[in-house]
Amino acid sequence: MLFTLKKIIGNMLLPLPFLLSLMAIALLLLWFTRWQKSAKTLLTASWLTLLLISLQPVADRLLMPLEANYSTYSPEAQRETPVEYIVVLGGGYTYNAEWAPSSNLFPNSLPRVAEGIRLHRLIPGSKLVFTGANAETNPVAYATTAAMVAESLGVAKQDIIVLDRAKDTIEESQAVAELTNDRPFLLVTSANHLPRAMQIFQNAGLHPIPAPANQMATLGPLNPWEKAFPSALYLSHSERVWYETLGSWWLKIKE
Repeated sequence: MLFTLKKIIGNMLLPLPFLLSLMAIALLLLWFTRWQKSAKTLLTASWLTLLLISLQPVADRLLMPLEANYSTYSPEAQRETPVEYIVVLGGGYTYNAEWAPSSNLFPNSLPRVAEGIRLHRLIPGSKLVFTGANAETNPVAYATTAAMVAESLGVAKQDIIVLDRAKDTIEESQAVAELTNDRPFLLVTSANHLPRAMQIFQNAGLHPIPAPANQMATLGPLNPWEKAFPSALYLSHSERVWYETLGSWWLKIKE
């Protein structure tokens, strides 16, 4: 119950639903009250905020500090600290047996699995560990779905470990602790999620080695219109910043 409530409140506070709620309040004030000036101010501020965080230069500069904490894992590091387990954290997914396996993973999840497979191939004898329980309306767990994708891309079944009970990052750290004991392991997740995930796993007394995936913020070359026009893609980048900020606040509250 608490988990579901946390998710509902968290999603309501994300930029798009939150700003649309403010706009709705402003419209109600405009149509049904005398608070015209306040309504116009609220509507203008919420609309302008939505516009700005949907622009690439704004969204990616907000996201960059989160993604800049850790570098892509280098195979040379394996000689310094050998690892056996490559832990790939759960993300968004669905399940349809008629689809290509990779189509069941949402855009934040597939790059994590791809990076996990890349590292597995670079580290002979390693085990790929997928975490994540099933969504409430989905009979198939995320970890199982990710494992199916890995197998479809050539990873041997005996090299895959499925931890399909954990519902969030804290529970994932608890499940991984039972598997790895005191040994170091690679922790693969989206670059924007990795700082918070590292904190959670370290707080659990574990020894994760960061392996970021799914980097999104860029200062690289883009078409001019990609920088000039608002886009749902870049709004999602801003959303990741706010989501991780909310997650960090929740961690502090729980402490």
